[in-house]
Amino acid sequence: MRIVIAPDKFKGSLSAPDVARHLETGLRNGTATAGLPGTLEVLRIPVADGGEGTLDAAVGSGFTRRRAVVSGPTGQPLTAEFAVRGREAVIEMAAASGLAVLPPSAFSKNDGGRPGSGSARTASSLGTGELIRAALDAGCRQIILGVGGSANTDGGAGVLQGLGAKLLDAAGNELPLGGAALADLAAIDFSGFDARLEESRFILASDVDNPLLGAEGAAAIFGPQKGATAADVGELDAALANFVQVLATEIGPRAVKAAGAPGAGAAGGVGYAAIAALAASRRPGIDVVLEFTRLADRLAGADLVITGEGSLDEQSLLGKTPMGVARAAAAADVPVLAVCGRTTLSPEQQQNSGFRQVYPLTALESNVEICIAEAGRLLQELGQHIGVHLTDTANTKEPLNV
Repeated sequence: MRIVIAPDKFKGSLSAPDVARHLETGLRNGTATAGLPGTLEVLRIPVADGGEGTLDAAVGSGFTRRRAVVSGPTGQPLTAEFAVRGREAVIEMAAASGLAVLPPSAFSKNDGGRPGSGSARTASSLGTGELIRAALDAGCRQIILGVGGSANTDGGAGVLQGLGAKLLDAAGNELPLGGAALADLAAIDFSGFDARLEESRFILASDVDNPLLGAEGAAAIFGPQKGATAADVGELDAALANFVQVLATEIGPRAVKAAGAPGAGAAGGVGYAAIAALAASRRPGIDVVLEFTRLADRLAGADLVITGEGSLDEQSLLGKTPMGVARAAAAADVPVLAVCGRTTLSPEQQQNSGFRQVYPLTALESNVEICIAEAGRLLQELGQHIGVHLTDTANTKEPLNV
């Protein structure tokens, strides 16, 4: 049998490549236990929804991993990765500008595992702009920008700075980094903006449809997750509104229109800069990832697809990775199973989603903390169980019944 394993990460436990690897080990153990070792052809295709894990999906699909030293969210240098295939690049902005790469000091005076107010006001997307420049240096002219998990609320101003723009106050001095500083923005000097951008095409991979400003905007909706207080949210939203007006004086009315575009509020407003200044096309992250992984083509001849993510719930039904894989499998007329850490979906929701069966780790281990800590072992157990049933199916030539 030919099995395609196309999971997302199990957040907090395993990357998508690790999930696929553990499942394959279990599948092969299951077929070996049943007496038919070596009868499986397994194709591992890690996938993601455009956020964290997108880089792994790209590398798993033939892109080459590259590294560049860039500015982290607080300006400290760090080494971030991106991926290249020919003239195409995949950039996962969280690698340069994400909460996960904030220095420990950003969390020292805050409880609840969130960064402090100071970080929320000053964190920058500068490193993401520098990663884009590194991709341009590598000869890339089609750039997929996967956003999510950002630490900044700067409207993507840092991205523009990383690409050569200068943000100036009324006295002509360059502004410090971060969203709060945009309150003092008076002019943007694009004379040093990278000329290669004119011949480049950008795709914004994002499921977030929030605008930049207002009650549903980047500061109000996502700022508190980054440590912003209620006062910070108001300050940041006003600063972003000033950024829009100043940018409009430099590039015209499209800067104002872009602020209301779906996705402008993604990643602390990096979506806004991508749409307004880089003419990016916004597409659902899972669609972008499934396209560059060529999943539809690689399903040809498959007998089964296994997908999954850490938590399979109602939010998953809104376009997360498992649903995208399930749609592709249905189009290819291939049955699909899902594995997950836990699920809150009813049997009816599972069936309506296209999954023949859903296997949560909690079916093997009720303690969620153990599921998180020992996800690899439990996934191998699930894989072995599935593998035994696959062997039965191969022997009897009956329809798949896992």
